[in-house]
Amino acid sequence: MSTYPPKSITALVVVVGFVNAVVASMLLLLSLPASSDAFLHGEVVMSVVPSSYMRSRTVFPHLASSSSSSSSSSSSSSSSSRRDRLSDAITNLKRVLSREYATFFDPMVESWYATDVTFEDPLTSLTGVASYRSNVDMLAGRTLLGRVMFEDACINLHSITGGEVVALVDDDDDRSASIGDVVTRWTLRVTVKALPWRPEAVFSGVSVYELRPGGENGILIVGQRDYWDSINMVPHHHHSSSTSSPSPPIDEQYRRVDKSISIRDFLGQLRPYGLRAISAAPELPYTLLRRGDGYEVRRYPGYVGIRTNYERRDYGYAGLGAFAVGMDPLSPSLMRVYDDVDASNPREKTMTWPLRYAAPGEVLPPPDDAVEKSGSGQWRSVDIVSVDGRVVAIRTFEDAAVGPAVRNADRELRDMLRRDCLVPCDHSEEFVEFAQYDAVHSMGRRRTEVWIELAGHPF
Repeated sequence: MSTYPPKSITALVVVVGFVNAVVASMLLLLSLPASSDAFLHGEVVMSVVPSSYMRSRTVFPHLASSSSSSSSSSSSSSSSSRRDRLSDAITNLKRVLSREYATFFDPMVESWYATDVTFEDPLTSLTGVASYRSNVDMLAGRTLLGRVMFEDACINLHSITGGEVVALVDDDDDRSASIGDVVTRWTLRVTVKALPWRPEAVFSGVSVYELRPGGENGILIVGQRDYWDSINMVPHHHHSSSTSSPSPPIDEQYRRVDKSISIRDFLGQLRPYGLRAISAAPELPYTLLRRGDGYEVRRYPGYVGIRTNYERRDYGYAGLGAFAVGMDPLSPSLMRVYDDVDASNPREKTMTWPLRYAAPGEVLPPPDDAVEKSGSGQWRSVDIVSVDGRVVAIRTFEDAAVGPAVRNADRELRDMLRRDCLVPCDHSEEFVEFAQYDAVHSMGRRRTEVWIELAGHPF
C-alpha cells in the first residue's frame, strides 16, 4: 500500500483544493443507483412497498366533466383501466431504470425524465435533464474530466419500492392521478484515481423519486432527493425491520444536514492510511448494504468451511493452517467467544475458516480432501461446517484483538444498532464474534472487526 507522499503538508493542501473543486460534481452521482450485483449474479432485488412508505401523494387536478349519462359500472371500469395503464407505465419505468443502471446510463433514456427534473443530495442541487445526464457521463468516465478523475465506479441497487397509483381524482384523465414516490436503496463505490494513493469513496443511502403522469411513456420523473446512511439517518427513529413491513415515510427516517458535514464525510474517505498489514488470504466476498455512522452492514453468501475449538488463538491458527494445506482457504478467520466462563460447563472458543462460497440457491459440497481428513486421526478436532448466507453488522477497530478491546467494540456496535433500530439475532448477546484478516506477524495497520448477525433490517 502507498504511504504519504513526500512533502505531505504541501500535497495535502493541493489535495484539499483539488477535491473541493470537484466534490459537488462527483457527489451528484449518488442519485443514480445502478443495478445490484446481488453477490455475483447482478440480481436486482424488488420488493413490495407498504403504503406507509409513501412520502406524499401529489394530486394533479385537471378540469374535466364526466358524462352524467355514464353508468356507475362503466365509470368503474374506466377508472380501473386507467389505473392499470398507469401501473403498467410505472412497472415499465422500473425496467427501463434497471437497464440504465446495468449499463451505467449508456444510453440514458431521456423520455422518462421531465426536462425540468430537479435533483437534491447532501451536497448538490440542480435542475434539468441535461445537467443530470452530464454528471452521469462524468462519473462513468465518458467525459474528459471523468477519465482523469475516476475509475471503477459502480452502484449496487438493493431494492426498488413504491410507485403505487393511490387514486384517480378524475376518472377521465390520467393526469389527475395521485402516485406514491419510488424509493431506492443503494451503495455507491468509486475510486478517485487522480490522487496518488487512489482512495475508494463509498456511500450508501436512499433516493426518493417523485413521479407524475405525462410524457410519451405515460410517466415522468420530475424530482429526486438523496440521503446518505452515514450522515442523514434520524437517531432512535423507527426504521422498517424488513422490506415488507410497514415503516414511516423516508423523510421521517432521514433528515437534511449542513453541507459541511457532507464535505467532511467525503474528504474523510480520501485521506491516505499509510502501510497496511498483508492480508492472510483472498477475502470472502460480500455485498455492502450500508455504510452507517461508525459501522457497516454486509450480506455474505453461504459457505463451506472448517472449524476447530481452541484455547490459544495461535494454536487454532496452526491447527487449521496445517489441515488446509492445498485447499486455498479464504479470509477472515472468524472467532466466537462465549460469555459463560463462570458456568459449570463453559462452551469452548471456536475458530472458523471459509473454504468455498456458494452462489444464491447453490448447495455447495465440501472439498474432497477436506472430507477425507476431517474428524479422524490428528484432524479429529477439525470439523467441516456449512454456514448459511447472512446479513451482519460490522465495526472495525485497530486495537490489538484482546478480550477487553473486542468486548468494547461489541458494546459500541450494539449501541449503534439500537440507535439506528437494527435488531440483532436472538442469543447474539451470549457471545462475541470477531474477524481477523491479516497474516500472522505482518507489519502495518491491521484489520480486525466485530460481527453481529442481524434479524431485523430493511434489506
